[in-house]
Amino acid sequence: MPVFTRFRQSSQPDIPGDESGTEREERAEVVTAEVGAPAPGSRLAHLRAWRTRHPRAARALRLTTTALAAALVLGALLLPNTLPAVEPDRFARIPAEAVAGAVVTLVLPRRPRLVAAVLYGLGLTALTTVNLLDMGFNEYLGRGFNAALDWDLLPDAQAYVEDTLGGGVATAAAVGAVVLVLLVAAVMVAATIRLSDVLARHRPRATKGALLAGTAWVTCSALGLTLFGGPIASERGAGALRVHAQRTVESLRDEAAFVQESKADTFGNTPPGQLLPDLRGKDVIFTFIESYGRSAVEDPIMAPGVDRTLDTSTEALAKAGFHARSGWLTSATYGGSSWLGHSTTMSGLWIDNQRRYRTVTAGDHLTLTKAFQKTGAWDTVGVMPGVQKGWPEEKWYGLDKLYDAFDLGYKGPKFSWSTMPDQYALEAFQRRVHGKKRDKPLMSFVILTSSHQPWAPIPKTVGWDELGDGSVFDAIQKSGKKAADIITDTTKSRQEYGRSIQYSVTSLTQWLERYGTDETVLVFLGDHQPIARVSGDRASRDVPVSIVAKDREVLDKVADWNWTEGLKPDRDAPVWKMSAFRDRFLTAFGSTPHPSGG
Repeated sequence: MPVFTRFRQSSQPDIPGDESGTEREERAEVVTAEVGAPAPGSRLAHLRAWRTRHPRAARALRLTTTALAAALVLGALLLPNTLPAVEPDRFARIPAEAVAGAVVTLVLPRRPRLVAAVLYGLGLTALTTVNLLDMGFNEYLGRGFNAALDWDLLPDAQAYVEDTLGGGVATAAAVGAVVLVLLVAAVMVAATIRLSDVLARHRPRATKGALLAGTAWVTCSALGLTLFGGPIASERGAGALRVHAQRTVESLRDEAAFVQESKADTFGNTPPGQLLPDLRGKDVIFTFIESYGRSAVEDPIMAPGVDRTLDTSTEALAKAGFHARSGWLTSATYGGSSWLGHSTTMSGLWIDNQRRYRTVTAGDHLTLTKAFQKTGAWDTVGVMPGVQKGWPEEKWYGLDKLYDAFDLGYKGPKFSWSTMPDQYALEAFQRRVHGKKRDKPLMSFVILTSSHQPWAPIPKTVGWDELGDGSVFDAIQKSGKKAADIITDTTKSRQEYGRSIQYSVTSLTQWLERYGTDETVLVFLGDHQPIARVSGDRASRDVPVSIVAKDREVLDKVADWNWTEGLKPDRDAPVWKMSAFRDRFLTAFGSTPHPSGG
């Protein structure tokens, strides 16, 4: 019985060099049928019959499958973690991990070898996943993925896609991401098993190849040889996983240290009467303009229009009796996560990740807005058209009343992510809060959203008396550009981003001209730069910040800040960390430090 005879031969122990590669491959085929010949009509029987009838095609298929498996493994090991770096020359390297994997495969018996191949494939899946996440985070947030902190951002990303492109697209994207990871895992494991089998069947030649590759790697590494501007001897895969592991460990250590840091507060025990005495009687408004970053003021594509708007607005405010000073703050976030910028500015702590945000908002660290509430001399309100669900941070910010997306009476259309145009939100703020008579002055915390990505469609300024319930924006929204046409086009995104900043700045300054009084003090700033592919490669994290008032004594209090006159800060205007603003502001307006905690 030929099959039985061949099986008996194949059951002999492996002896390197005792048979040719072809004989070993034929023996391996029989081993797969150890329990007997395939049943007639089965898939395996059809496959063997096809291979017998078409030996050349079968051989070509085997070679192609092996080549694809090798390409997948090498590609995963050499894959960069940024989109601009994905160039063909980046794959002209000798990965140390491939050499080590081949050596391990050659020395292990069959079953341990299979386990090692599966684990190796899963490791490549993890490596590919973190590299793809790094690409996305670098493209949008200007930094790599942090496994200890960033999983919390994924639901926010899904919510953003849902608000921007619709629930169906968001669901499809989430399902697609899961399917992609599972598919990568299946393909990588299949590839590593295939390669381990090939190496085992051709052990003598594979051993020589691994020895040559290892020698070449060590030589290139020792001599520092490069090709296309990079080292030939690569350990990119292991290095990437090592960086992520170190980043995770450092983040966990940082969190423990931040818990203690957040308990210390320079003004934590300052009596109410010693907080902000030089602003008593003033209506103070802190306003954040979404994604208003330094690139809007200096980038050659976006800056011309934005700078004209700032210059025009400065002149218009001057005619209305207002004066302005402007500088730069370095934001704690980039491209998104606006709440990190808001909380950093108001708390005086560097809050650059979600874990820190949760830690500080769960405590009682004094925010700048809460300092106004603590004095008892101001009513405090928040106007946040972007908030569409419960927001417990309201108490931490010290707000007596919060007006969210459902409290402003808007009946018009959404503009992509933004629930309402900034002009309407400001007019609703005037009607419901700022324009009403009260016993105390008002401290307001206003978050404007029209310049939120994807910057399509963008509202247009209408007559202030025409705003009504917002229905006037129906036609403007319908005739605007589509988010799907802008979001993937870098040039269009940059152009529309610049226009959105012009709209937001114009809305805010026109509101101030129209409704500002001798007692109004407006502080407005950006929360962060726009996403990296809009702000540009290696762009700073700086955002403009301005103080506007009619009362010159207010601006005299900050004269030693050396900020630029007007709404547009000079390139060389002072740059502070965003976390420095709270203490500088409290000090400038007469607050006395009384530390707590620490």
